[in-house]
Amino acid sequence: MKLTGGQMVVDALAREGVPYLVGIPGHATLGLTDALLAQDRLQLLQVRHEQAAVHLADGYYRVAGVPLAVLASAGPGAMNTLSGLASCYAGSVPVFVVTGSSHQDTAGRGLLTEIEHRHGGDNLAAFAPVTKGAWRPARAAQVPRVLQRALAEMWTGRRGPVVVDLPLDVQCDAAEVDLAFPPAYRPSGPVVPEPGLIHRAADLLAVARRPVIVAGGGVLAAEAWDELQRLAELLEAPVLTTMMGKGAFPEDHVLSGLHAGWQGTSCGNALARGADVLLAVGMRFAPRSASFYRQGVTFNIPPTRLVHLDLDPAQIGKNYPVDVGIVADARAGLAALVDRLQALGVAPSIGGARAGYIDEVRRLRREWLARVQERAGANQKPVTVSRLVAELRACLRRDAIVVTSSGTTQARWFQEALIYEPRTNLTTGGLGTMGWTLPAALGARLAAPGRQVVGLLGDGDFLMTIQELATAAQYDIPVVLVVANNAGWMGLRDLQAAAYGPVRTVGAEFGKGREPVTPDLASLARGFGCYSEWITSAEEIRPALERALTARRPAVIEVMVERDGVPADQEVGCADVPVPAYLAERRARYEEWAGGQ
Repeated sequence: MKLTGGQMVVDALAREGVPYLVGIPGHATLGLTDALLAQDRLQLLQVRHEQAAVHLADGYYRVAGVPLAVLASAGPGAMNTLSGLASCYAGSVPVFVVTGSSHQDTAGRGLLTEIEHRHGGDNLAAFAPVTKGAWRPARAAQVPRVLQRALAEMWTGRRGPVVVDLPLDVQCDAAEVDLAFPPAYRPSGPVVPEPGLIHRAADLLAVARRPVIVAGGGVLAAEAWDELQRLAELLEAPVLTTMMGKGAFPEDHVLSGLHAGWQGTSCGNALARGADVLLAVGMRFAPRSASFYRQGVTFNIPPTRLVHLDLDPAQIGKNYPVDVGIVADARAGLAALVDRLQALGVAPSIGGARAGYIDEVRRLRREWLARVQERAGANQKPVTVSRLVAELRACLRRDAIVVTSSGTTQARWFQEALIYEPRTNLTTGGLGTMGWTLPAALGARLAAPGRQVVGLLGDGDFLMTIQELATAAQYDIPVVLVVANNAGWMGLRDLQAAAYGPVRTVGAEFGKGREPVTPDLASLARGFGCYSEWITSAEEIRPALERALTARRPAVIEVMVERDGVPADQEVGCADVPVPAYLAERRARYEEWAGGQ
């Protein structure tokens, strides 16, 4: 059959099971958008900014495990996707981006929206550091092969975003193609571990007196949460999760040690540094998770012996020396460890050798949760973020999905809210993107229409992509946005204060002099067609949330919160973790300089 390049793209995406093409059409996508008209399998979902299109696809995938496609026109449309692509690349999230570009006969002539100072149609160069690959077919007949390569790269190994750029003539020209051309290559099974390495790792874990498991985002990506729980219960080992791994292990389980790292919990850090054998699964030992690699603060590697299991071989041994490094899919690797340990005769021993260790886990958890409860009980005005987190968690169902971006709300939710089920905690732990919460929450709700979906974010984050309230209203996507308004990027201000002292902060507060300035966000939300409320006291939070959750339309709850919370170097979970060394050195140098003036 003879198909245009645009029709080939639409057909391939529909056969891959992609339900939405999210984005904004333009003059350079005429052939692509026209191809949508004669089919009903792939739905165009309009957004108001291409960055938000990628974030929406990101949120959808994290809940459904199904990637979406994103549409962007040439020039600024394509470039607007870059921050979203970078976030997906850092977070190993697959998304398929299709961009349009000018007709090849005009390439290099400086056509409107063309990037061509060095090379004609040079926008592909911008995608190189933030995607797994970018392709531009030169003829319509090449499109099927390019689509196969791009889809295979997106799915294979450590997943991530890809871009296919279609010149306008390639979109509109037709070629004879076989509609039965093979679908994109997908691995027939997971990457399995080398048996000898599994034996070595099992031998270490079997004799460990204080084993600890740290689970990262790779456990969720591999859907390995059942295998993780079986292994933890077999070893009677506490499980800690990274920010990206939160939700991989139920946090009301007796073996949940919550989180380690600079923004972790006191119980998580105590368990991590006291481990004799540490099993790290699907995690990178990023600086935040490792308290900037200060020996004995979070990890003691060595003398703690490290078994590191990850799909990406580049991560193994990257930040800590390993005793055993295993390249494998998290699900296959954990299952193999369970099988080997059972073959060795390892079994839970209630009241046995690990009884004292489990009692210690319980005690450390109780102490931590008591500190959280103390903060959550604050009844001051403006509302504390900890109180807001506690009220939100109490109001939501066990399987509710909560979305957070970088900032104080992300840190408090990570530290203080318990998560019980996989894929119910969505956050930008990899790149730390702001402006992510609102569009990602829309994607999450589209992926799980019967679930409660709440975005918890600050006012600075909200204002970066507030235009997507129009998308929420247009498609009747009933997400709830809880906006903690403190008139600024206060997490950044607190970081500056930690480095240089409280009088040396700049550019992080919204105001005129010392007077805060903030838009009326609740009124803005009403203008978009959303349900909204503005509240100022703690006792108003839960009733407002309940009304928003039953409003059956997009809702925004604006909560005026404290501006002067806990400084970055005195996080509630990290009283025993000093400010990172490089910040401490800067602050000391500043104080020395200031003392001489």
